Amino acid sequence: MNNPQILNDRYQLNAKLGSGGMAHVYRAMDLMLQRNVAVKVLKEDYSADLAFRERFRQEARSAANLSHPNIVTVHDFGLDQGHLFIVMEYIPGTDLKSLIKERGRLSVTESLELMIQACQGVGYAHRAGLVHCDIKPHNFLVTPDMLVKVTDFGIARALSTISKDEKNDVVWGSPHYFAPEQASGLPPMPASDVYSLGVIFYELLTGKLVFDGQDSAELSRMHRTEAPIPPTVHNPDIPEQLEAIILKVLSKEPSARYRTADQLGRLLQGFYETQLRGASSTLLSGPAALGVTGVGPVPVTSSPVVQAPIETPVVSIPQTYSQNVAEVVAEPVREKEPAEPVDWLTWVLGIVAFIFLIGLVPFWFYIYSMIGR
Repeated sequence: MNNPQILNDRYQLNAKLGSGGMAHVYRAMDLMLQRNVAVKVLKEDYSADLAFRERFRQEARSAANLSHPNIVTVHDFGLDQGHLFIVMEYIPGTDLKSLIKERGRLSVTESLELMIQACQGVGYAHRAGLVHCDIKPHNFLVTPDMLVKVTDFGIARALSTISKDEKNDVVWGSPHYFAPEQASGLPPMPASDVYSLGVIFYELLTGKLVFDGQDSAELSRMHRTEAPIPPTVHNPDIPEQLEAIILKVLSKEPSARYRTADQLGRLLQGFYETQLRGASSTLLSGPAALGVTGVGPVPVTSSPVVQAPIETPVVSIPQTYSQNVAEVVAEPVREKEPAEPVDWLTWVLGIVAFIFLIGLVPFWFYIYSMIGR
């Protein structure tokens, strides 16, 4: 797949954006719609496996049903020339890992803005019954105007298909970012994605990983047994409340964390609005706040995006913020109508009539007594 090819007589592969253990990613041209797309092509070994092919097809269908401003849209998938492939929205920009490497660490405000968007995307998938299974900064694409898009939901599995008692020899996720239960070989759950989001948030704020071991086995042990170093040790500028949120997210027990990315995102949104309201915000003024579902051609100001392959990793789910900030619809305030002027003549005539009636009482008593005689 080194030379440009055309898949399904429609997708012309123009440039390789990246590759991984299971797939290559290309920038391609959709010849039918005349637009740039990203095409992820699985390697032949996996494409030839009939069981894997069917599972891939089911997962691609699930991913294609996700429609959210903070999730990369899946357009198509298929099999051609012995290769399974999936066609996605092309996102100009870079991935979050490259941004961290370039910047070292980000400010509290920037980190919150990026994480709130990430939680929006992942939380939406959680509500659709999907876990991502491989949350890591490589799978978050950032456009030049700081719009965050979650990619690689192709490996996500429907929650309904996972048995709670299932234990697998395959560990899902990336060793630096997976949750303790994933490190133990247990099936991932939404709280697993929340843990991984916490690891990314920690890295954004400190420029360092929560745990950094020599190999996947050591990393697995550290996630399961070791307490994380408080992030303020690396960055004293992190507010206490924010540190408490991060440490809760990094709890070893899933029940001790926030259950979904939605819950975490709402908490971060609330903190952002109450503590950092005065700070400039790309989140509140950017495309995500406007509900934009796509980004037009934007000059690439950073390294080209490298989308990680859709794969079953050998060593391992976002309110959305359709419920971010609740709408408050106030009752219209009704102005008091001006009082009408007092009709004094009516009042005077009324009083005179009343006095006249009172004066007739003795007269009627006199008439009654005369009749009685």
